[in-house]
Amino acid sequence: MTTENFEAIDWQGNPVDCADCAQRELLAAGQCRLGHACIADRYAKRVDRFFHWNPSVANASLGHPYFEVRAIAAKHADLFHLMALLADPDETVRWSAVQRLPDRYLESLCTDPHREVRIRVAHQLEPARLKRMLHDPDYYVRAVVARRLPLSLLPQMRQDPDRQVRIEVARRLAPQTLLDMASDSDAAVRIVVAQRLPAALLGPLSQDVDWQVRYQTAQRLPLAALTPLLDDEDEAVRELARQRYTEIEKESEHG
Repeated sequence: MTTENFEAIDWQGNPVDCADCAQRELLAAGQCRLGHACIADRYAKRVDRFFHWNPSVANASLGHPYFEVRAIAAKHADLFHLMALLADPDETVRWSAVQRLPDRYLESLCTDPHREVRIRVAHQLEPARLKRMLHDPDYYVRAVVARRLPLSLLPQMRQDPDRQVRIEVARRLAPQTLLDMASDSDAAVRIVVAQRLPAALLGPLSQDVDWQVRYQTAQRLPLAALTPLLDDEDEAVRELARQRYTEIEKESEHG
């Protein structure tokens, strides 16, 4: 019976045979156990236990044909062995290696062919060094960049082709620099702009073609600018504008 209650199978789908294992001497020493801590097993947890018990085997295992073994061995190998793994054919191995290397090695994966690796790089790279990922081919990578890029560089992303990226930009730009995004082609972006733009600059958005944008402006416009929305074609916008208009007038009367 194995620890996880299922058979010990190797990475090629065959039953694990300790007699044929290159590490069989460790079995006699109690340093590995079939179905629990085993370098030959395809189950990653068992491989991880093996290297936890036998970290000295890691360096010699970095060329193993099974990617899980290489990736887990990279967690225990000497640092000077890891740079070669940045060119490994499997993205899991590349990421496992770079996590233990100094941050400067993250940049070598900025153009990694696998999006998941680039997403992780975008999450971890120092914000000041994210500029080279501004035009990543994957929208989600750029969205992560937009969340972390220094504000001084963020205006470069206002024209990104993906709306989700532009939404992230609109959420972070200083309010007084948002006016250029008030004419964005996507209403979802303009809604964020309407929520953050200084109230005195909301006038153009009060005439937006999308009712949701007008609704946001109705929540923040000063009294003088609310008048056009009192008879808005959308009921929700009209009601909000009239409610605010009445409340502001009452406050001014009692003020």
